[in-house]
Amino acid sequence: MNHRTGRRRGSARDVIVIAPNFKRRLSGVTSTIVQLLPLQARRIAIASMGPDVLPAAIPRLPWTALPALWARPREKPFRIWHARRNTEMLPGLVMRDILRMPLRLVFTSAAQREHSAYTRFLIGRMDAVIATSERSGSYLKVPHTVIPHGIDCERFTPDGPMPKLDGKLAAQLKGKRVVGCSGRIRHQKGTDLFVEAMIAVLKDRPDWVAVATGRTTAEHRDFEAGLRRRIAETGMGERILLVGEVDDIAPWFRRFDLYVAPPRNEGFGLTPLEAMASGTPVVATDAGAFRELIVEGVTGSVVDAFTGDAIARAVTPLMDDPAKRDAASHASLAHVRTRFPLAREAGEIAAVYDALWSRENSDRSTRGWRNS
Repeated sequence: MNHRTGRRRGSARDVIVIAPNFKRRLSGVTSTIVQLLPLQARRIAIASMGPDVLPAAIPRLPWTALPALWARPREKPFRIWHARRNTEMLPGLVMRDILRMPLRLVFTSAAQREHSAYTRFLIGRMDAVIATSERSGSYLKVPHTVIPHGIDCERFTPDGPMPKLDGKLAAQLKGKRVVGCSGRIRHQKGTDLFVEAMIAVLKDRPDWVAVATGRTTAEHRDFEAGLRRRIAETGMGERILLVGEVDDIAPWFRRFDLYVAPPRNEGFGLTPLEAMASGTPVVATDAGAFRELIVEGVTGSVVDAFTGDAIARAVTPLMDDPAKRDAASHASLAHVRTRFPLAREAGEIAAVYDALWSRENSDRSTRGWRNS
């Protein structure tokens, strides 16, 4: 028992999949683990390893369980180490090839850029590779399976509580339509593009306001300060609101009438799925997997240019036409529930695991240098 969190820890002999999480701060990868593992744990004995920063619902093995990984699990010929970062691939290689632990290595790649030589070296030594989108898969030099992320459609849904607001913020949003944006406040995430687009469109639409949620880390404080100055200079201080980090983003996606995902660079990008699962249409830049998630002209649109003007042109038709927005809302909800449920992602990942376990004999004969 983890006395700090009350978390139950299973026996290492029972665990057949380990999904390490070596990052202390919240990230897209961490969010994926938090959503997936409880669902996967209903079907297989899976646990995370790493700093004790994940929610208590996530099954976890402590570092003291490492020596037990030399023993085979009870029900499989080896465990699977499912890494999602370079810092998690490397320990897996050490454990499999140097310490000779009975492991096979899986890596999920979301990056949409040419990998460094070091990363290619690590990926080339994986037993199976997953890409989260066709675009990310195009940068891989090894065979891979494309498995897009899914979304928890029980958490992200049009039905449920709205944000708990009080004071000035409640008054600013009362009776208003809301264009939302969620993510860390920084240049990479395109928060400035969102602000510029909102400056352009809100001045002629008094029944709309814009809300950006998300944390600003210390190194981006000057960037946020610049945004606030720009908003104040244009007289939009009551219309474009940077509300900071929120405890639960799901109620906000229900409150948004339209969502903008403006990043310049993204790995996969879950927020468009979270918005659409909440019945909220999305306008996004052509980053991450957004073009593979959004049905153009049906659930929203993807803009080609990373500019506030391009976003402004894309949001205007949805803001000005309630019937168009309502149709996109219904289409978004149906699209995500059909194509992107979390259970679909968990099932497709399980198929990759099963393929590794089933081909153990051929692995031994064709790649005899690896631990058997």
